[in-house]
This record gives sequence, C-alpha cells and structure tokens, in this order.
Amino acid sequence: MPYDSQSLVTASSDDCAREPIHIPGGIQPHGYLLSVDEAGRVVQASRNVAVLAGIDIEAVAGRALAEVVGAEAAGLALRALDSLEAEGIPLYAGSIDDPRTGRGDASSHPPLAIVVHSHLGVRIVEFEPARGRAEVFASMYPLVRTFINSLQHAGDIEGLAALAAREVHRITGFGRTMVYSFDDEGHGHVIAESMEPGYASYLSQRFPASDIPVQARALYVRNRIRLIADADYVAAPLVPALHPATGKPTDLTYASLRSISPVHVQYMKNMGTWASMSMSIVVRGRLWGLISCHHDTARLPSFEVRTACEHIAQVLSLQVEAKEDHAEADYRLALRRTQTNLLASMANTEDFVESIGSDARSLLGLVGATGAVAVFEGRIVRVGDAPPDAAIEAMVTWLDAQSEEVFATDNLAQAWPEAADHGLGPEAAGVLVVSLSRLFRNYVIWFRAEVVRTIRWAGDPRAKLSTLSTTLSPRESFEVWTQIVRGRSQPWRQAEIEVAGEFRGALLGIVLRRAEELAQLALELGRVNRELEGFSYTVSHDLRAPLRHIVGFADLLRDMDYSRLSDRGKHFIERIIAQARFGGKLVDDLLAFSQMGRAALRPQRLDMKALVERLVSEESKDIGTRRLECRVGDLGHVMADPVLMDVVLRNLIANAIKFTGLRGVDADGAPAQVEIGVEPGEGEHAGHDVFFVRDNGVGFDMRYADKLFGVFQRLHRVEEFPGTGIGLASVRRIVERHGGTTWAHAEVDKGATIRFSLPRDFVPEGTTGVNETAAEAASRLAAVSSGQPYKPVLKDLKDLKGTENECAETDPAGRGQS
Repeated sequence: MPYDSQSLVTASSDDCAREPIHIPGGIQPHGYLLSVDEAGRVVQASRNVAVLAGIDIEAVAGRALAEVVGAEAAGLALRALDSLEAEGIPLYAGSIDDPRTGRGDASSHPPLAIVVHSHLGVRIVEFEPARGRAEVFASMYPLVRTFINSLQHAGDIEGLAALAAREVHRITGFGRTMVYSFDDEGHGHVIAESMEPGYASYLSQRFPASDIPVQARALYVRNRIRLIADADYVAAPLVPALHPATGKPTDLTYASLRSISPVHVQYMKNMGTWASMSMSIVVRGRLWGLISCHHDTARLPSFEVRTACEHIAQVLSLQVEAKEDHAEADYRLALRRTQTNLLASMANTEDFVESIGSDARSLLGLVGATGAVAVFEGRIVRVGDAPPDAAIEAMVTWLDAQSEEVFATDNLAQAWPEAADHGLGPEAAGVLVVSLSRLFRNYVIWFRAEVVRTIRWAGDPRAKLSTLSTTLSPRESFEVWTQIVRGRSQPWRQAEIEVAGEFRGALLGIVLRRAEELAQLALELGRVNRELEGFSYTVSHDLRAPLRHIVGFADLLRDMDYSRLSDRGKHFIERIIAQARFGGKLVDDLLAFSQMGRAALRPQRLDMKALVERLVSEESKDIGTRRLECRVGDLGHVMADPVLMDVVLRNLIANAIKFTGLRGVDADGAPAQVEIGVEPGEGEHAGHDVFFVRDNGVGFDMRYADKLFGVFQRLHRVEEFPGTGIGLASVRRIVERHGGTTWAHAEVDKGATIRFSLPRDFVPEGTTGVNETAAEAASRLAAVSSGQPYKPVLKDLKDLKGTENECAETDPAGRGQS
C-alpha cells in the first residue's frame, strides 16, 4: 500500500496529543513528593507521605519539613534547594535511612535518595528508593565502567546502540532493552536490542510517531528518564490538589515520580509489559531516540541504577552527535569537492549549460541524484535517468508557481498530484530544484528514483482498542504488520539541500559574470559596428565614382571601337562591363545596408495590402511571358516606417518571383505562385502580427537556414539567380529595428516561406516627425534602396569622345550623388 504517514489512524488522536500529562495531579507510589516554601514549611504533599511521616496527611501541610521527614533529610533537602542555579534541573541532595526505621518500624525499608528541583516558582523534594546511603556517584562508576571502556570499539551509531542496549540490560535486569531512533516524521525504528529468552523481538521494526504524542516528546527532552515500576499502580494524589502558592495544579514536568497517562499504561499492558524505563537520547536539542526497557512483571530499579542508566544515555547522546557530526562533515566535504570540480569545469567553458551536461558524474554526485536536467533560456540538457522533455516543460510550468528558491521533496506525487499525468514516473519520485530565474524559467532539477521499501511495523498502527473510547485509546496489537512503501525516493539530506543552494549561488555568479562580459562585449560590438557602418558607408560611397567611370569608359570603347576589336577583345569588354555593373550594384546595396541602422524611424499607420499590391505590380513587370499567380490577403494596418517597410516587402516579393525560376514558362507546367498574408502571433510572438511571403520556387535546404539572413550569404549560384546577398540581411535589420523577428522555412524544389513579425503597438525610441512630403519619402527611399539596375549616365558622349575627360555622373533614380 502507498506510504502516507498522515493517513495512519494511530493510537493517540489529537485529543490524546492535548492530554495534560505534565499535571497529572499525583505520583507513582514507590516514592514520596513534597513541596516546600522559602521558609521550609510543607505546602503540598503526596498522600502517601502520611505513611512516611506517621501522621495524618491533612496535618502535614504547614509543618516544617524537619517535622515530617526528620532533621537530617530536611537539612539535605533545603540546602540543596538553596543551592539550585538552574530552573527545572533536578539535583541529588543525598541519601538517608527511611524515617520509619528510626521510629521502630519492624518492617525492612530501603534507604531513600533525595532529589530536589524548582520549577515555575514551586520547590519540590522527592524521596526515591536507593541501594544504600553511600554517595550515589561513587557507586555509579562501577555500573557504567564497562560501557565507557567499550565506546572506542564501536565504529558506528548502530554499534554504539548495541553496546548501550547490552549494558543497560545488564545493569537493570529488565527483560528487554531496545534502542530506537526517530525519523524526520517521528516514527521510531528499533536499531538495537538485548533481551531475555521468552520476550518478543522488535529489532528492525518500527513504531508509529503517534505512539509518543507531541507533548510526551517535549517531556522526554526536558526530563530525560522516566520509570513506570508497576503498570497496576494506584497513583498517590497531591494534597491539596491545587498548589497554595499558584492556585493551579502542580507542574510535574521534572519530577521523576510523575504519574503516567492511563492511555500509556494500557499501551504497556497491550504490549505485555508491566514495568518500563526510558532514557532520552537528545542530539542537538532534539529527541533523537530512546533507550527503552521492558519487563513482564513489576520492577523497581534502585536510584543508583537509574542514575547510571541516565548517564549511559547522556554519553550515548554525545557519542551519536559526535559521530553524526563527523559523518556529516565528511559528507559535506565530499559534496563541496564535487561542487568545486563541477564549477571549475563550468567556469572554463563558453557554454556553461552544456558543460553541466558534459560532467554527468559530478552533477549527479553533487546531491546524490539518479538524474538531472538544466533548463536555461529554453534549452533542456538532460543527464542520467531524467524524464523526457515534455514532462520537464510541464514541471517547469508547475515550478513557476512555487515560491522557494530551493525546493526538495522525496514524494513528488504528493507535492504535485498531476505529475504522473505529465509523464513523470518512478524515475522522478523525489526532486530537488534550484531556481535561477522564474522570469526566464531557468532551473536545475535533480531527480531520485523510487525506492520500494518494506517496513515492518510493531503492530498495525491503525488499530484501536475497541473497549476504550475512540478518542483516547492505544492500539491493541503488536503483531508484525508489513507495509510496502512506493512512490518515494530516499529523502534529501540537509547537506545536499544546502550544497544545492550554494550551487545556485555559484551559478548565479557565473551567469552574472557572463552577463557583464556580454554587456561589455555588446558595448564593444556597438562601437565596432558604428565604425564598420561608417567605414562601409565611406568605402561604398567613394567606390561608386570609379566603378561608374569603368562602366562608362567600357561602354564608350564598345560603341566606338567594337568593330576593330578581336573576338577575344570583345569578350574582355563584355566581361569588364558585366563585372563593373555587378560591383556597382554591390556597392549600392552595401551603402543602403549601412544606412539601415543609421536612419531615424518615422513610423506611420501603414496600409500593408495597398503597399504589397503596388510592389507586386512593379516587381512583376519584367517577367515576360512567364505565368504568375499572386494572392494577397487582407493584411490590415501596422505602425511602421513606410519607406523601410517598402524595402522589406520589395526584397521579399522580388525574391519570391525570382526564385520561382522557370515555373510558368512552360504553358503546360505549373505557374509561378506567390502568396502574401498575415497571421496572429502566438507564443513568443504574442502581441505581434506575423506576415509571410510564400512561393513555390526552388526552396533551400533547412540545414542552411541560419545563413539566410546574413550579409553576403547566398544559398544558390549567382549564375542561376543573380543578386548581391544583402537583401535579406537588410530585411532582418529593418524588422529588428521595428521590434520584430524574421525566420524562414523551405523545402528543396517545393518553395520557401519567409516570415517576419511586427508588434501591434510599436513605439520606437527617439521617434522623429512623421510629416514627410512625397518628395522627401521618395528621396529617403532612394537612400536606403538600391533601386534600378546599376548603370552610368553620361553628360555628353561627343564631349567625352573628343576630350576623353572623366565621366561625369548623375543618378536617375535619385540614390544620392558621389
């Protein structure tokens, strides 16, 4: 069955957990308790003190302590009370002969040990049976000597626990002694045991957390030894019931004789136990476990024996803490070594996300995981036994709603019930997540696989004793009850959670450093780009004149002396003219491209359909007899610079017509098809309009799609499809200046689709005035467009023939002068 500690219907309900066990109103009758005021007068006493003092209990209150227990006992007790320095800490005052012996009582009465303490302003004196009157601590060492001398031979906590169980069993004579530890949920696990024949073994079994209610655990931390000498005892009530000084029931938290809850007494009997003694193992202020002794008949160990067992528990607590601290320190050191190696490899690579995946052993070993993923800027790098990408994306969506920077669970199905619906299975039973950025959805996630465990409980923890009330009842059976635990991984240790947090901080440092480096690089690139733009503008501008002169003089040479040239000379002239014209066109395009990033934007409300229809009409004039089908959708309006948008659409439409190649030439073949449309943006393009220009031309191989929008990048031979390779680079630059993006998709010989997005609400920084005249717009268009095919315009051919002076030029398209 699935493991769920919350679903276990256990012996102690919420009502039991609220039982006021620290104010039971009485004590166990094997000892005596009195409360005295500052003057040493008795103000409250257990009813059995009347037997000890030989007077009626009603006559005890108001008497001097010496009158009740004798001068010697009173002197020891009052001096000890006056010397108390710490609230609630019991102090051994000494031992005396039972006062009844001095009164000639013929019965044999053991000596009494006197223990005093003060709590909440109430001064308490307890008398408990002892072995003798000798100094209790002198008699304690022989009892614990074997345990102390054997400590160094115990290599681990289980060895320490086994040693403690054997020694306490030997010292006390109880039939069964167990040592058990508590897990994070409070369930007890028996890790050592020593017992006489005939007693049931609980070794390796578990006791549910509810066997020891919350308030009982708190008492175990404060008062670290508890004895129940006889499960059939009848409590000796305190007289009067309310303490005269406080008007409330006396708090017996630190009293060793405190009466026990009837529920626990019944629990003992159900277990076949009539006497028990428990010593607390407290580690770093937390109840780590218990040494628990059981006997099948009533048993009253002497005060010296109980003191020796309490000492063993204290030494065991210190040893457990030391071994845990040592093991934890070693483990933390190993984790930090792993972290250092991992960070070193990451810091020395350009792509630290990829470096995470390349050192799988270190990444998994950092927190003891079986799988991991790094999610960074939309990329998912998987390591080890990690869930598929679709499951990771769903998990990231869930993590976006969490608030912790470091999140850990060993039961993901409980923390996120929909996990299985998204494909997260047994390989992701436990997760440890560090968030680098929820805004950009950057995470590192470690996974632990499910560990199927079989837990042997000491009885079904859900069982109730039918004869008692439904709210306050212990469980009846302690027969072994087996539970199969599924859906959980090994729990994450605190050291692993902490090192994950440190790793997060280190990653943020790397990211920040990379961001600073990129910012510095961006500044440098910006400077270089400005210099390159200026350089390209200057070079292209200055090259226009000599190239035009070359074309002009070559044209003249061909016109004037063509007939006198050899065939070889004629070929050279044609090559000169063709290459010079191409060079001029390239210079014009380069000049226009350099101006794309410099010209101020003048956005206006632009009718995209009207613009596209005009451009289609212009660009399809020179296709001759080739059949062309052009579909233009309802493109709506956008806020954009009309001049630059003219450049974008002219390039895309011209390319679509050009790259349809020979389609439409053959009357029987398929016509050239060009479609221009718009779609609403989705995902990362939400809030944008996505325009597309689609053709059925030659297409291209998608392996080279990244090159498409680069400067001077061509995917086809210039002999087949002439061009300079700058058009699409200009398209991308213009679209990006408008806040959009460009991308393409194609299939070889089936056509291509070029898309670009434009934001619906575009407000560029530093917008200049938009009131352009038609002439100004035409002039600006000429400045950022290569316009008509490159050719020189001569002033006067006759003057040039006669003087052979330089060719003066103008530009009929208005593209600017040299």
